[in-house]
Amino acid sequence: MTTPTSNDPLLSSFRLGRLDLRNRIVSTSHASMNDSAGMPADRYQAYHEEKARGGLAMTMIGGSAMVSRDSSWGGGQLDLSTDRIIPYLQDLSARIHGHGAAVMTQISHLGRRANAFHGDWTPVIAPSPIREVRSRSFPREMDRDDIDRVIADYASAAKRAQDGGLDGVETLCGGHLIGQFMSPLANQRTDAFGGSLENRARFGLMVHEAIREAVGPDFAVGIRLVIDEGTPGGLTPDDGIALAHMFEREGLLDFFDAIYGRMDSDLILSEDNMPGMFQPDAPYLASVARFRKEVSLPLIHAGGIRDIATARHAIREGIVDLVGMTRAHLTDPHLVQHLLAGTEERIRPCVGASYCLYKKATCIHNAATGNELTIPHAVTASKTPGRVVVVGGGIAGLEAARVSALRGHSVILLEAATDLGGQMLLATRAPERAKLVGIVDWRIAELNRLGVDIRTNCYAELDEVLAEGPDTVFVATGGMPDLDGIEGTDLCLSTWDFLSGGVTPAAHVLIHDGTGRAPAPSCALHARKAGSKVTFATSDGVVGQDMPYQDNTGYRKRFAEQGIQIMADLDLLRVEKAGSGVVATFANTFSGHTVTVEADQIVVERGTSPLNNLYTTLKSSGLFSGKAYLVGDAVASRDVHAAIRQAYVAASTA
Repeated sequence: MTTPTSNDPLLSSFRLGRLDLRNRIVSTSHASMNDSAGMPADRYQAYHEEKARGGLAMTMIGGSAMVSRDSSWGGGQLDLSTDRIIPYLQDLSARIHGHGAAVMTQISHLGRRANAFHGDWTPVIAPSPIREVRSRSFPREMDRDDIDRVIADYASAAKRAQDGGLDGVETLCGGHLIGQFMSPLANQRTDAFGGSLENRARFGLMVHEAIREAVGPDFAVGIRLVIDEGTPGGLTPDDGIALAHMFEREGLLDFFDAIYGRMDSDLILSEDNMPGMFQPDAPYLASVARFRKEVSLPLIHAGGIRDIATARHAIREGIVDLVGMTRAHLTDPHLVQHLLAGTEERIRPCVGASYCLYKKATCIHNAATGNELTIPHAVTASKTPGRVVVVGGGIAGLEAARVSALRGHSVILLEAATDLGGQMLLATRAPERAKLVGIVDWRIAELNRLGVDIRTNCYAELDEVLAEGPDTVFVATGGMPDLDGIEGTDLCLSTWDFLSGGVTPAAHVLIHDGTGRAPAPSCALHARKAGSKVTFATSDGVVGQDMPYQDNTGYRKRFAEQGIQIMADLDLLRVEKAGSGVVATFANTFSGHTVTVEADQIVVERGTSPLNNLYTTLKSSGLFSGKAYLVGDAVASRDVHAAIRQAYVAASTA
């Protein structure tokens, strides 16, 4: 156990404008998708209240909250274009303030990032009629009436936030409208709003002048400013500093929230704005440090800062004044409470899986996040503690054991292998997914802390389970690679064979992916790194169809860079021997036409087949009168979150 100290820079107070903050840790604005038709109702409020209860200084709501009706991307945003939101904001702010935290909202107009085929079906507007790749919109160039209207909308939205009891607002540059005016890549105007950097900044300055006039001097106002677009022809670091100086001279702002990069495409967004598993932690901190030296206003930054050590470094070295740990709070909304209690080592780690993005707020290994109304973060102790046996030390088994122990049960965990972790250990063999090991390591540490009796190298059958006299049994025996039904199964390797290191890649490796998940692409990169020629055939239309866009684009980029051939929309029919290698026959999903590919090896990924014999035997034997639960991949082949969530819910009530 660590001991909190008074000189921990993260726990020092800070004054932001006229707002006193109790520490230096904040959660920055993001679209949690928990809204109810654009309103922050109970689910939305409970999600943010949990972070306030957990001790942070400030939570910022409303990622991309719309100031105008023509600023919608199709749902999932707060709607600050209407007075209807004010009572909801009043309820939310009261709940956040009740826990001693501050609350702000981001307000924005998407510009060319908006969706023209939603809501009122109004045309998308932008500084110039330049299409954005990611939104796929063709914008109409704004005239002066559009400019004046949107400026007024910003001011009205800020006033609604103030009337809702919030402590402040920030606007968003990035790929949004203010940033589109600033960027030479999106602004080709020749009037007073285009050309020079001063002209391109004019719209943003006018927006903030109108906001300040609407809310007065005591309401915190900031801007999430792009400090470097990181793209040839875009805003440079010097441009970012120059823009900051313009805003500082006007005296309209209380803080900067520094961001890096652009949002124009999936690849740009994932590699230069919202870093996923292919990027290092805190990749933009050096750029922020340079910016910090040139500006005087308080500075916030969030960008892949997932761990306390990095956050503490950023504050201690004066790189930022407030550190955004947004995704870290999705993983553990109580991380500040752990700092205060001296239990830093118990903070559930963010592993950077990007599972949380572009869906209702969800963490890959915290079942309660975003589900606070139905799945509490705090585990309730059992009124009748008993004896629990968990069979299987994969991720579902570890979670079932952890929650059972928290409830006060005596828990025994039986695992057939030498190491705990199951399929997660295989996943972490891929360098791009190595951080996933944090999901396993944290649970093992918790089991040890809780005194769970862990027995590895223990293959448990019915007699071994019954000998422990359990009241409750969780069968988490996982699954095995599903290669059944393939003609020529004996000629196929599984992704497990490759990721475990049990098989050396041959000269030409053919990989067939029938899931759209990470194992097959990871094997492809593994084989290519070993020097193999790699052909990647998938049943889907694109590599990694079931992945978050950060991982999907990460794999696709590396496939392109490394010359991995992709063959899409192909179902595997059969595999036959061909000399010292194999020949695989595929059928096109749409045409039915067959194609053959020769290779030295074929690796097939089709998920897993459940290993549920023990559960079936336990239920049918008549020898066990307690409760039995089948969890994880022993039920069906699923992802990490699904397995953890099922185990958490089951163990919370068992």
